[in-house]
Amino acid sequence: MEIKWRVEENEEENVLLKTFLKKRQISKRVLTKVKYRGGSLKVNGHHVRVREELSHGDVVSMTIPQEMGSVNLSSSSTSVDVLYEDDHYLFINKPSGVASVPSSVHPVNTIANRVKGYIEQNDYYHQTVHIVSRLDRDTSGVMIFAKHTLAHSFMDRLLKEKEIYKEYVAYVKGNLQKDHGFIDQPIGREEGSIIKRCVDKAGKPSVTEYWTTDRFLEATRVKVQLHTGRTHQIRVHFAHLNHALLGDTLYGDEETRIIDRQALHCSCIRFTHPFTHQKVIVQAELPEDMTNLEHKLKDRLDV
Repeated sequence: MEIKWRVEENEEENVLLKTFLKKRQISKRVLTKVKYRGGSLKVNGHHVRVREELSHGDVVSMTIPQEMGSVNLSSSSTSVDVLYEDDHYLFINKPSGVASVPSSVHPVNTIANRVKGYIEQNDYYHQTVHIVSRLDRDTSGVMIFAKHTLAHSFMDRLLKEKEIYKEYVAYVKGNLQKDHGFIDQPIGREEGSIIKRCVDKAGKPSVTEYWTTDRFLEATRVKVQLHTGRTHQIRVHFAHLNHALLGDTLYGDEETRIIDRQALHCSCIRFTHPFTHQKVIVQAELPEDMTNLEHKLKDRLDV
């Protein structure tokens, strides 16, 4: 895959190629892969080094070396629900009950295994699975995969700089009093547990913003935006308010068990495409179990 840039008139004359590339967020890690794994850097069609001086009108091209699939990740023939795809990114709709990545508990048929199978089936030039974002096993919705190392690097930068908007839909226990609010509480690992998290003054800064979108007799539907990305953040923050997610067996109680998993769905991701600079909005409709939950909650209002 080849990426091209033109040195415009408003750019510094005689700038070094490495400086030019750094301004375009090309990391040293990416350049190392280009140099040592069969890629190339060219100016006006000629191979150059990163200390090459550039002039206005020069055309810089970078060829990303082919990436082979990992032998440590098996492929699965189970299909994936593709929401958006282009030369650089793949967004899929993750069902609940499926792990994002393999582990000792879930070694095969995870989303990563399924995406590898999808890549192989379509015979893509790059075969490596680049997971940009992941979801808990029992959370559904939009997941992001990059198709090559540069696309992954760009998306990681957007995440770090909080330029990717993620929206979730959640159903929580009880009646939230506020129509809009922030939960600004640090999160750390609960003592004695390798899985469970908790609000902890010594934990990492964590901020969740929410909007109440519907109220029922025993529950509230909320739209949620994460301003940080801690493990179990939404689940921990609402449990801290005594409004645990419905169905959450880790942070909730018996009163929340009216759905077979936590009622949490990543419904929308919005970002500016780092290659095309176009606004991209990827949406995933609520899955059947959560729409059934909403019908059940509305029916109780009518009794």
